[in-house]
Amino acid sequence: MKNLLRLLPLFIFTSMAQAQPTNALPLWPDGAPGALGTAGKDIPTLTPFFADPAKATGAAMVICPGGGYRGLAAHEGKNYALWLNEQGVTAFVLKYRLGSAGYHHPIMLQDAARAMRTVRANATEWKLDPKRIGIMGSSAGGHLAATLVTHFDAGTPDAADPIERQSSRPDLGILCYPVITMGEKTHIGSKTNLLGGNPSPELVKLLSNELQVTKDTPPCFVFHTAADKVVPVENSQEFAAALQRAGVPFDLHIYKNGAHGMGLGSRDYDPAQFHPWTKDCSFWLKEQGFLN
Repeated sequence: MKNLLRLLPLFIFTSMAQAQPTNALPLWPDGAPGALGTAGKDIPTLTPFFADPAKATGAAMVICPGGGYRGLAAHEGKNYALWLNEQGVTAFVLKYRLGSAGYHHPIMLQDAARAMRTVRANATEWKLDPKRIGIMGSSAGGHLAATLVTHFDAGTPDAADPIERQSSRPDLGILCYPVITMGEKTHIGSKTNLLGGNPSPELVKLLSNELQVTKDTPPCFVFHTAADKVVPVENSQEFAAALQRAGVPFDLHIYKNGAHGMGLGSRDYDPAQFHPWTKDCSFWLKEQGFLN
């Protein structure tokens, strides 16, 4: 009996450690580096959406909603998570810091990288495969996702924080009508909110992700519509061309119709209105081993 009592605290701790969280998780429990305050806008978080265990494939996706680096579009977060859950993929919606709250690069990339490290660091406890964690984003969130797939690092092996020891490299990227360049074809609002009003040419080049692709960039699914009047379709075309030059596997889908910001096809979660890109992406995810 005494031995059982001695083991009980260890059992309780282990059970708690392996529990899958349900509420938004602050990326830095003691406060985010570079925070300008302690309000909600200053606290980057991850909101988990775990796939049903009966469907779960072990794969996961960090989701970056769009919003011009000024806001966060809810339908490009939760709706994507629900869609992924239906296919057995666990999702984490990232609330990253924004230009409208006084933040500029590299804060957004810092938040996205921390999100990837956090999921990877907890993969065993959350019953996920640390080698099947992707990133997904729309519009400006697509830019943030594209930034991480081109600006990742291997982590800091001797960091005191075990999360910081993890690689921030996504295993794949899904870019939905993304802002890619900070050059001529950029979305001006996103550029200003990300880089400020008068960025240097060097900074513009650094965050023009079509110029930052290497052979180590992970495989990407990229889609856009020719009808997009907000973010020119050339953003996706130029990124795909860069992937091809670097020998990185990719799918590029350009559809004739569809307004910018359409999400899954509408702002409501309505499978009857899902755009064809969702089927094409599901096929691609299966090819990547993310779906059963």
